[in-house]
Amino acid sequence: MIDSIQPQTPVVKSFTVSTPIPKSVVWGMIIFVLILGSATGYLVAKLKPVSSTSSNSVSKELIETDTKTGIMDKVNFPDIAKGVLREGGSEGEGSYHLERGAKDQTAYLTSSTIDLSPFIGKKVSIWGKTYASQKVGWLLDVGYIEIVQ
Repeated sequence: MIDSIQPQTPVVKSFTVSTPIPKSVVWGMIIFVLILGSATGYLVAKLKPVSSTSSNSVSKELIETDTKTGIMDKVNFPDIAKGVLREGGSEGEGSYHLERGAKDQTAYLTSSTIDLSPFIGKKVSIWGKTYASQKVGWLLDVGYIEIVQ
């Protein structure tokens, strides 16, 4: 019974364009969109960022004195540690390490922002960002360091 039912109209109809769009119009539209997109990107890039009034962030300018250096940015460098700064990492991770008491509390350090070498052998506080490590317990990218008494 189902085999005897045949559709009266075809399922797929052909579609014909009565007036083809000239290639020059298509290329003109593409160029117009590219120019408009570039102009929009340029204008957005020129907009000044809205200043943050958050109490969590402090100045994002580089601070350099005899007792402290770096960028005090608690948003990008939220992790804090104290200890004695020593030279040398562990198994290729970190260029320095922070002795914080027991050996398993050592923090291994690197810095993409500041030079840590003037602080070697001194008791310091550091602010940094923790990164995943394969061989050490704690690996920090230091953004700010200051000597503590």
